[in-house]
Amino acid sequence: MKVACIQMDVLQCRKQENLEKALYMALKAVEKGAELIVFPEVFSTGFCYDNFSHAAESLPSPTLENLACFSEANDCIILGSIIQKDSGECGIESDGEDGGEDGGETGGETGGEKVFPEGKIVFSGKVKEMPESKKSALYYNLGFCFESGNLAGTYRKTHPFKAENSYFSKGNSIEPISLKKQSLKIGFEICYELRFPEVARKLSLAGSDLLVTTAAFPNPRAEHWKTLAKARAIENQIPHIACNRTGSAPDCTYFGNSMIIDAWGEVKADAGSKECVIVYDLDLAGKDEIRKAIPVFEDRRTELY
Repeated sequence: MKVACIQMDVLQCRKQENLEKALYMALKAVEKGAELIVFPEVFSTGFCYDNFSHAAESLPSPTLENLACFSEANDCIILGSIIQKDSGECGIESDGEDGGEDGGETGGETGGEKVFPEGKIVFSGKVKEMPESKKSALYYNLGFCFESGNLAGTYRKTHPFKAENSYFSKGNSIEPISLKKQSLKIGFEICYELRFPEVARKLSLAGSDLLVTTAAFPNPRAEHWKTLAKARAIENQIPHIACNRTGSAPDCTYFGNSMIIDAWGEVKADAGSKECVIVYDLDLAGKDEIRKAIPVFEDRRTELY
């Protein structure tokens, strides 16, 4: 399967511009044959804490509606995360179930009708803010996965990092997202969770065929990122798409180094530090041969750990 990472600089709180850029870059990935595309963590807003309520979107979300349209028009799979406001009301229908290390600041905007590059996607509508008097809303770092226009599943980040805990609630489920058309299970984690081997292992034991990490991993932790991303692939004998952002936010900078890693732990594509799209044809069946050669899962001492 040809997979892609969209490594982009996220403009702080500028939702419309980020969405346009992301879909333009995704179109470039599709033109290179990509069937599965991964965006960075909270790619549409960054960690827009100064105007958090406006950056967040209730479901159904205009951003996710655009991604669904793109996914359907280009018959592809799309993953990433956004800031979700959950007021306990009904949201987007899903085919599945709910399954950055650092954030930034400031405010964002959305709305108006917009035709994206080459006429592929039309954006219409505005985020509908909940009344200020409604205090029951919760906020989540919401991972999503679309398959050919259908929402295959979502995942709420279960391990917020430091300041994120002041803004985000924690998800309470770690399960693979099952695709119907591709008969594929994707293990999905968000940024800081790369440091928790238990997350990737739980996803692998639950039958994931592929691990995806969407991230906003900042400087100066590039070596941590590269080492951990490869380790999660090696120890679980599973391909890993690790998609990080680049550029800068008000309080930090980002190094990029998005990677596509095979089940042997070899880096097949590395985005470096600049905005770019990387694409690689991953052998998803290769993990089975590797697990036969080195039977880690069979040799686990589950009575001890």
